[in-house]
Amino acid sequence: MKKIAAMILSSMMAVSFVSGCSNGKTGASVTTDDDSKVLIMGTSADYKPFEFIDTAVSSEIIGFDVDLANYIAEELGYELEVRDMDFNSLLTALQTDKVDIVLAGMTPTEERKEVVDFSDIYFTAKNVVITTTDSGIESLEDINGKVLGAQTGSIQQTAVEEMQESGLDVTLETRERMPNLIQEILSGRIDGVVIEDMVTANYLEANDNLKIADVLEEADNGSAIALPKGSDLTEQINEIIAEMKENGKMDELVNKWFNE
Repeated sequence: MKKIAAMILSSMMAVSFVSGCSNGKTGASVTTDDDSKVLIMGTSADYKPFEFIDTAVSSEIIGFDVDLANYIAEELGYELEVRDMDFNSLLTALQTDKVDIVLAGMTPTEERKEVVDFSDIYFTAKNVVITTTDSGIESLEDINGKVLGAQTGSIQQTAVEEMQESGLDVTLETRERMPNLIQEILSGRIDGVVIEDMVTANYLEANDNLKIADVLEEADNGSAIALPKGSDLTEQINEIIAEMKENGKMDELVNKWFNE
């Protein structure tokens, strides 16, 4: 009986090691049969060029954030696995050890910092309104009486809520995925979408009747990598980000994905 109990305990310990390392400090990291370590990245693959799927080519998730994560994983000695999910569920996945890191063009707000840690900022953008060419939105005052959309759980949703609090007569509509919001504009159900300027290019190229209204009075958004509270990887990732900015690798990725 003692031998059986020992075998059961040994099996339980092995399963525990494979399913989560370092007492949760590195979240969902796993060790495969060939002893290679896997770093699991959570993202919402609807945010081109940060992360998206080019269905005409393959079902693979690609983009700026994916290239950045691959570079970081290689420097840390990990293989990268990318998991796609709704943006609003990413931090929950991080907190419940389903993923190790989150890269999704995410801004480290004070509210988010209460539940997860963030790396240093690796990219900066700003919010704009994407709307139809005949919407009449040319200034912030033109938003009065309009319906604006934003991705659920995003800082863009917060931006619209702050407009409401400031006294602007604006109705908020949220959707889980960015393409759904663009479709709502095209169908006339909403007047515009608050979105980062660097994400607008492909929507404008595909739709001649869409435009950017640069009407929002706010500071730039900084994107950072989200990690579990107390993660052992945060300091290491910050060092790699700093090195990438110094050695030109970050500029290389920016030019690849944003300046084509």
